[in-house]
Amino acid sequence: MKFIDEARIEVIAGDGGDGSASMRREKFVPFGGPDGGDGGRGGSVFAVADRNINTLIDYRYAKKHQARNGENGRGSDCYGKGGDDITLRMPVGTIITDMDTGELIADLTEHNQTVQIAQGGSGGLGNLHFKSSTNRAPRQKTEGKPGERRMVRLELKVLADVGLLGMPNAGKSTFISSVSNAKPKIADYPFTTLAPNLGVVRVGPSRSFVIADIPGLIEGAAEGAGLGHQFLRHLQRTGLLLHIVDLAPFDEAVDPVAEAKAIVNELRKYDEELFGKPRWLVLNKLDMVPEDERETRVAKFLKDFEWDGPVFEISALTGQGCENLCYAVYDYISEHSDAHREAEAEDLAADVRFREGQAGGAAGTPVEPQE
Repeated sequence: MKFIDEARIEVIAGDGGDGSASMRREKFVPFGGPDGGDGGRGGSVFAVADRNINTLIDYRYAKKHQARNGENGRGSDCYGKGGDDITLRMPVGTIITDMDTGELIADLTEHNQTVQIAQGGSGGLGNLHFKSSTNRAPRQKTEGKPGERRMVRLELKVLADVGLLGMPNAGKSTFISSVSNAKPKIADYPFTTLAPNLGVVRVGPSRSFVIADIPGLIEGAAEGAGLGHQFLRHLQRTGLLLHIVDLAPFDEAVDPVAEAKAIVNELRKYDEELFGKPRWLVLNKLDMVPEDERETRVAKFLKDFEWDGPVFEISALTGQGCENLCYAVYDYISEHSDAHREAEAEDLAADVRFREGQAGGAAGTPVEPQE
């Protein structure tokens, strides 16, 4: 399934039905008086968060969603039937914005969260309501109110605890496939990853976190170069960023320090808040560096990169160092996120977004507990 993370749609609530101006006409009942019923209310449009959906592709093609109008009132005190509401099911993590006013209508962050995005019009009043001591046979009635009509923008930001940053071919997809059961496409050419992948990393019973892999960034991404800039929004909800650096590039002309600095610069240009998120440095592909050179190469990189934050040395291909990194990430997420602790109460394995074979992610493989 193609991953679509943005759509623009029109939502139209139903109009209210008109009230009725009717008089009671019945044998043996002279001067029966008014008996016009009210019009029915128009149907409303609701958005519901559904964790079983992971893309907005349905709304890329179905751009108009309209609820039914309310029926008109009738005589004999018959009120019009209300219009049926419609429900639009969207992925958890969808942000709904009014395109005309810029108003944030809803941020769907929980499964089954329901929000009204267009309200149906109220029904008109029948002449029954206008009867008085001085007007025994009113002919007045009111028309139904029109329903709301909106152009809205849908933007999906995946919900993950940890986001992966790095140049194309830095080993991000290999890492997520190594520590979880996600199955991203992996190859030796740039931009193998074309859409975000989610994986659940399990470090023990009821101990897990969600990790997001986005397409690699290149210099100029904040201005639109490459693919990664389209998906940087998916890192805005994460609590921790892992900056993965290829310490042993095949092309000797490639400078890992320059590439790492380019990633940091693109982050700053795209969003200062995203740039300010906690970020750990993960030096990958150490299996490609001779053992007698590793310590020197790592020390030189850290000195040239001027990095004084947390550093992890791994090989995503062989799994070396990945287990310790996963435990450290889990401890950090657990300590800094109350929401994460609440989320652990649910079994993430039941979430089909993370099952193997589903677009957008897979259920995680448990990491053996430490002794």
